[in-house]
Amino acid sequence: MSFAGAAARMGGLAGVAFGWAPEAFWRATPAELGALVQAMRGDVPDPCDRITIDRLKERFPDG
Repeated sequence: MSFAGAAARMGGLAGVAFGWAPEAFWRATPAELGALVQAMRGDVPDPCDRITIDRLKERFPDG
């Protein structure tokens, strides 16, 4: 599929899923579109717990 075809399809999906008019789709950033898709899918990961954060800080110190 060409870029133009994929963009038109994604614009149509955004219109159906989010109620966006075409101009809203074209003004949106990829991050904004991604955040809406992720929120609708519900695949946002759980936040790290304190133990995981402490282990990461030990493994990757900032200085």
